[in-house]
Formats: sequence, C-alpha cells, structure tokens
Amino acid sequence: MAQYLLYLFKKKMKIYSLLMIIFLQLFTSCAVIRPGEVGIKQRLGKFSNQVIKEGTVIYNPITSKVVKESTQTQNIKLVLSLPSKEGLSVQSEISILYRLEEDKVASVLENLGKNYESIVTSVFRSAASDVCAQFFAKDMHSGVRSKIEGEILDKMKTNLEKQANGVDLIAVLMKQIQLPRGLANSIERKLQAEQDAMRMEFILNQEKKEAERKIISAKGERDAQIIISEGLNDGVLRIKAIDAFRQLSNSKNTKIIITDGKTPLMISEETENK
Repeated sequence: MAQYLLYLFKKKMKIYSLLMIIFLQLFTSCAVIRPGEVGIKQRLGKFSNQVIKEGTVIYNPITSKVVKESTQTQNIKLVLSLPSKEGLSVQSEISILYRLEEDKVASVLENLGKNYESIVTSVFRSAASDVCAQFFAKDMHSGVRSKIEGEILDKMKTNLEKQANGVDLIAVLMKQIQLPRGLANSIERKLQAEQDAMRMEFILNQEKKEAERKIISAKGERDAQIIISEGLNDGVLRIKAIDAFRQLSNSKNTKIIITDGKTPLMISEETENK
C-alpha cells in the first residue's frame, strides 16, 4: 500500500512538473539585447520608461513584448530631384546620417512609430526643397555645397524636434550631383576659358620677366664696356705691352715681333712660313 501511494505521489509530481513547464513556456519568454541596440518592454500596448541595454530580459509573451531598436549610426540613401533658385532641377544622391538616443527610444516609438525612418525622410524632403530653392544650381556643384548641407541639417533638426525628441541627426551629404546638361556645358566652357586666361597671364608674366632680364643683362654689359674703355689709357696700354714682351721673352718658341715701341704685334712661325 505504501509503495502504491509513493507511486501515485511521484506520478502526480511528474504531472505537476510538466504543467509547470508548460505554464512557464506559455507565460514567460526571454529576449537577448545585443551590443549596439536597446530594448523597450511594451506591455498591453504601452511602452515602459525603462531602457534595457545589453543582456537578457524575461517577459510574459501573452501580455508583453520586447521591441529592439538599433542605436548605431544609420544611413538613409535617397536619389532626389532638388529645385534651384533659377527653377532648374538638380539630380543628387543624398545620404542622411542619424542615430537614436538610447534614453529616448520609447519617446520616438510613441510619437513616430516603428516607421520613424520614413518620417526622417519626409522631413528631409521638405527641408531640402526649402533650402535648395534659395541657391543657384551651380552652387550645389561648388564649395557652397557644404553650406547648403549645413542649412538643410539645421532645418531638419528644427522640424523634427516639433514632432519628437530622440532622433540625433548627424549629417546630410549631397553626392553625385548632376546638373542640367546645358548648364553643365556652360560651366565647363567658363572654367576652360578661365584656365586659358590664367595660362596666358602666366606666359605673359614669363615673357615680361625674360625681357626685363635681357635689359638688365644688356645694361650690365654696356656698363662693363664703358668701365673697361675708360680704364684703357696710354699708361695702362704701355704696362700691358711690357707685360706681353716679358711673357714672350720667356717663351721657348721662336716669335717675330713687329712693334712701334708702344704695342707689340706677334707673328708665329706658321704665319712666317705662309
């Protein structure tokens, strides 16, 4: 009898354990929050104020769920036709860099919903149209582009803050800008003309410098000749003639010297034989 009661007890315990396992599986679950994301508990449709960071969280899957969102920098890529001040359309590839602030993820989800990225895109379209319409098309293809990007970013922040806090806009980047063909050709011709003008100016400056160099060189030679001619008086010529006679007397070669006593005229043996 005791063994039978023990058997019934063990059997009941197994049933209870099985029911407990089933209960736990039905009423408990867990989620893993990985690096670079956060989790927010949503119980009966309401988001919790507590932000769950890296780790494991247990929740009741019947009444609750864990919404996981990335807090890493995200990149929205768009290809848009932007208006210009003169009424032209400029094609451009756009990158919008943003991230969610960890402590404000619940606010973003409550105010913007899970499709908050589409809200960011809509805010950008509006801001980009307003800002680009104040600039000429050529400005988007020049150094003014960074100013345009900054003004679009500032306007986006202002418009987005009116709807929800928690989306940190990092940068707006305008890439691969395509100007209308006629305008692009005009800009290319203008740049080519500017390059030609700069090259011609460089050549003219070089020619001017060369002319100045030649003038200075000619003046130097003229002044040198004047100095030499002024220094060649009779006394100097006589001294130089005496030096020439002295050097000739020391030479081993036979020389014939014709002189009037003032300046020597030297004739070599080859000249004599001729």
